[in-house]
Amino acid sequence: MIRFTLYSRGYCHLCDDMLAALNALQTGTVRFTVEVIDVDADPALVARFDELVPVLFGDPSQPELCHYFLDLAAVRGYLATFDVLI
Repeated sequence: MIRFTLYSRGYCHLCDDMLAALNALQTGTVRFTVEVIDVDADPALVARFDELVPVLFGDPSQPELCHYFLDLAAVRGYLATFDVLI
């Protein structure tokens, strides 16, 4: 299963917009999960991501794919590693 991790916060319209844009890429043949993590629930995450949210990762051990706005090229590149094209 393809997974994304979105570092977000509850009152962030950019976070909502990024999640909606990412989910809009799903089709009958392109499926993935998105784990949404509230940075405000963990002081270490606030220290790391505070003003950058939303921050999107494919593989959390790799560099971020994008922050603030969905980078479609970066998401496509990540999906291509799974032989998925959008």
